[in-house]
Amino acid sequence: MEGYSMYFPCYTIGHGVYEKVGKVCCDYGTSAVIIGGHKALAAAQDKLLQACREGGITVTGILWYGGECAYENVERLAAEQAVQEAKLLFAVGGGKVTDTVKALGEQINKAVFAFPTITSNCAGCTSVSIMYNTDGSFLKPFFITRPPLHTFLDLDIIAAAPARYMWAGMGDTYAKFFEADMSSRGESLSHYVGLGVTISRMCLGPILEYGEQALRDNEAGIASEALENVVLAINVTTALTSILVTKDKIIDYNTGLAHAINYGLTSYPEVEHNHLHGEIVSFGVLVLLLVESQVDPSMREKFDRMLAFSRATGLPTRLEDLGLSAADQDAVIDKALAMPDIDHNPYVITRDMMVQAFEELQKITK
Repeated sequence: MEGYSMYFPCYTIGHGVYEKVGKVCCDYGTSAVIIGGHKALAAAQDKLLQACREGGITVTGILWYGGECAYENVERLAAEQAVQEAKLLFAVGGGKVTDTVKALGEQINKAVFAFPTITSNCAGCTSVSIMYNTDGSFLKPFFITRPPLHTFLDLDIIAAAPARYMWAGMGDTYAKFFEADMSSRGESLSHYVGLGVTISRMCLGPILEYGEQALRDNEAGIASEALENVVLAINVTTALTSILVTKDKIIDYNTGLAHAINYGLTSYPEVEHNHLHGEIVSFGVLVLLLVESQVDPSMREKFDRMLAFSRATGLPTRLEDLGLSAADQDAVIDKALAMPDIDHNPYVITRDMMVQAFEELQKITK
């Protein structure tokens, strides 16, 4: 068998984690450029600058990432003097910021460190950048060599962020379990894919146990134990699953029906522009579980549990919650069925199965 390397994320989580920046990062260099979004820099810049001063790291500049994770912004940043002078790239913000800096680091061969200021996805700990066109339309995933060398999860900064990001992030996180479980069912898996599928169970358990309390704490700005557990599930567990189950590249266990439905829904501009990714994917999970229930009636219990969670947290349960109506159902289904995300499943997902699932969900939640 051809040899391969596997790179896993390293992270520090808790209070005052930026104090460790010098100790963690200086082995790779003592000059850094800080790249982030406007709101993210406002939330973390002062704390990070102080940590750099105390840790012996010279900051060559503070740059806006460009507003979109696009190759055009990567190229623009690569030409910046502050980037050229720095040994280290510090990504401050959410998924698009982090993915932009990861792509930049891959292209110019510089060390990347992540400083998430919200907890909506696993970008800070995974080895892929989701690339977009400059108009915000999806382009493609860009697989890179390794995740950021270290991710600093400051719970105080994350607890102060708008709770809607964690709210949506939970939906995208537990989708990882249901999609990996569905796409790998009945197969003989390699060690790393099997490990990833096993780890994916922790994309669901902590969300169900701590999710509602974590949201309340986030809304109150409290960096609680519940919030920490949800932050770890969203940022770390999902990333580990993603890294492991996409190692083969030939067979994709990392996505599935919930994401195919997401792409069908986001073909509508009103959905794409007004709703967060994980929010939309959480709706796809409900449809996925109703499709699964047609093949295995025991899956109905999981559907009931996730519907109850969606209702308790305000995640969408109807097309109307996403600004659409039952009249849009057929177009969404056609788009979802055309997505490669559903190419690898234990059974063929037919249009009739999708129609039945959508109509049943609309009826249940009426």
